[in-house]
Amino acid sequence: MSGLLAALCGLLLVAAVRELWAERGERARVLAARRLRRLSSRLPGWGPDGRLGRAAADQGGLTVRLARAGLAERLVPRDVIAARGLAGLAAIPLALVVAPVAPGRLGLVVALGVPLGAGALPDLLIERLGRRRRARIGARLPDSLELIAVGAGSGGSATTLLRAAGEAASGPLREELAIAVAELECGRSQSRALSELGRRAGPELAGLGLLLERSRRLGSPLAGGLQRQASTLRDEQARLIEERAARAAPKIQLVIALLFVPSVLLLVAAAIVANADALLAGF
Repeated sequence: MSGLLAALCGLLLVAAVRELWAERGERARVLAARRLRRLSSRLPGWGPDGRLGRAAADQGGLTVRLARAGLAERLVPRDVIAARGLAGLAAIPLALVVAPVAPGRLGLVVALGVPLGAGALPDLLIERLGRRRRARIGARLPDSLELIAVGAGSGGSATTLLRAAGEAASGPLREELAIAVAELECGRSQSRALSELGRRAGPELAGLGLLLERSRRLGSPLAGGLQRQASTLRDEQARLIEERAARAAPKIQLVIALLFVPSVLLLVAAAIVANADALLAGF
């Protein structure tokens, strides 16, 4: 039990340090991205003109994932691939230490699985950042949709509507709308710009692009569809909040069962041990 308590205390300490160093952690991620890009450019074949660098740059799926995570300006696909290799190499000493003590024939599995698992860490981090960014966009999108619906009633163009919504928004939603407006002002076709908007930011903004493009092509009413989409998003967010609240109670009970109850039992045991002589005096 003492080992379990020590492990839980360590996890709590790591969480506290993470919260305290959140701002510095952001600066550290930026510096790490710059150093990783510099290192990947120096590796043989990984420069902008190298064969591996061109192959990495052609990975459209990874480019989209970086854009959805808000890392497109900091990292390129070859940086992520280099991070995979460096993480796998860094995990090899750990695999060599753990593999000999693995039970049965699991030594080979551990020796191969630990570096492969470590190589997947950059992708997992990108996916996590992408989910958080998409959640931030979805939280602010209903208000923007209603603002666009109001502007659509006055007959404004898509560029005007998106610009007004972007100026009123904040965070990643404002960034994505600003990119779409800049593309439209630079002469890119509306269908292509809106398609790229949904491709970068997720299905919520893809739905907005679909409504705008349908209204342009078919002349269908825009305000009603935008208001329905905003209402649907709000209902979905309310459902997610209810699910989080329902999952919070078992987590609180787990914390009580694993931390508070053992700590009280340890205090009782310490009191019993301290007064063992007095308790056993009558026997």
